[in-house]
Amino acid sequence: MLRIGLFLATNIAVLLLVATILEIFGLEQYLAQHGVQGDMTSLLVMCAIFGFTGSFISLLLSKTMAKMGTRTQIIEHPANAEERWLVETVADLAQKAGIGMPEVGIFPAQQSNAFATGWNKNKALVAVSTGLLQRFDREEARAVLAHEVGHVANGDMVTLTLIQGVVNTFVMFLARVVGSVIDKAIFKNDRPGIGYFAIVMVLQIVLGILASTIVMAFSRWREYRADAAGAHLASRGSMIKALQRLQAETSAHVPNELPDTMTAFGISGGWKEHAMRLFMSHPPLDERIEALRRGL
Repeated sequence: MLRIGLFLATNIAVLLLVATILEIFGLEQYLAQHGVQGDMTSLLVMCAIFGFTGSFISLLLSKTMAKMGTRTQIIEHPANAEERWLVETVADLAQKAGIGMPEVGIFPAQQSNAFATGWNKNKALVAVSTGLLQRFDREEARAVLAHEVGHVANGDMVTLTLIQGVVNTFVMFLARVVGSVIDKAIFKNDRPGIGYFAIVMVLQIVLGILASTIVMAFSRWREYRADAAGAHLASRGSMIKALQRLQAETSAHVPNELPDTMTAFGISGGWKEHAMRLFMSHPPLDERIEALRRGL
């Protein structure tokens, strides 16, 4: 999962920051005085502006946050044969995919995982875990890298940003509409007060979590597309072999050392035992393998 969890966490943080700024500087009251809170169209436009802004800020910060969250070390100059192979393989795959050369890095984790992120397909980052490099053979590792390059070539982060922008818009809009109704019904306020602010903050968190199921559905769908890209750039057999290796490690309960917020855009989903499917960013590995075998 790596990228999407951090993207969502950053996005929610930005939205909460926006709500706080609106309250601190009295902008909620100003908007109410000028009829924006009562005019549904104006309120929707305002929410769209802030919602898409928050989403695009998350996108622009994605590579920096990913590096910090995973402690990824960028390979500036390959120090050994393994690093040289890694950089050369990513360069070859990027050329085949028609994208610019990504930054290449390694992050410390025993779990076999990898991720790609970045606001621009020609200025991306592809990173792999030390565990993957230790246990995967070159054919399997190349397939994983091809999967991640496929994410970049498919423009998944930009598409995710647009979807998240729409989700943000309606989360902010509904939180304010419901918050205004509750504030007037319970606190009898004609203008937004502290009660309204508290209700909006809580609703944005709750609605944001519920709305994340939409983003997760997109995430599951794009995993199949990235697998297909990996099969095209490497080979179908090696892509299946890499997923089977991940499946074997999942069965062996290899520990996931990545933070929960960074589990979404990697090759491996790192699922919780009792997690609901709606909140899963990756389809089951056996379903992904079967899709590749059927040529989907």
